Amino acid sequence: MITVHHLNNSRSQRVLWLLEELGLEYDIKFYQRDPKTMLAPAALRAVHPLGKSPVVTDGDLTIAESGAIIEYLVERYGNGRLIPAAGTSQRLRYRYWLHYAEGSAMPLLVMKLIFGRLPSSVPALIRPVANMISGGVQSKFLDPQLQRHLQYLEAELDAYPWFAGNEFTAADIQMSFPVEGARSRAGLDSRYPRLLKYLESIHARPAYQRALERGGPYDLLR
Repeated sequence: MITVHHLNNSRSQRVLWLLEELGLEYDIKFYQRDPKTMLAPAALRAVHPLGKSPVVTDGDLTIAESGAIIEYLVERYGNGRLIPAAGTSQRLRYRYWLHYAEGSAMPLLVMKLIFGRLPSSVPALIRPVANMISGGVQSKFLDPQLQRHLQYLEAELDAYPWFAGNEFTAADIQMSFPVEGARSRAGLDSRYPRLLKYLESIHARPAYQRALERGGPYDLLR
């Protein structure tokens, strides 16, 4: 039996969604973030040494990293579903977006989150300096970079309705987290109608809704 070690408000929501799309049976073991630090509990280190989510156990196997988990589940249980045919241009796009999500998009979003919280996390005496540093990094580096990425993603969805091509694939599941994160905290607004339509499309999928029901409240990057 597949077990998802599920941390609230995390990338592991994508794994639940994928399992629902594939129609697989699975169990969930729930973990809650520390309400002050928003970090995962130490109990996750008993599953994987880094103590992070998502982690999936399947028999004797323990698989971490959302991209690796998605590839494993699709290859082992997908029977050709949610992945373009080998040797096609869509398969190359599929592989690219699987890696882009965590390799290019998420580091910027995580930095945006960290620098946004920086002023409130330091002593009041040095808060003005922290505000200045935070504002400078965000306005001069992070925000321009994030807007460049959003423009890139918007243009990519002009050619195809889904990231890998004309069909919904697991690459869209992987890409959902950074696009939702950008909607929450990085300026994804009406300037990017294709990205907003993409979000509407994935949120309307029955499997997405079932994953929310099983995984619980999902307040991304709060």
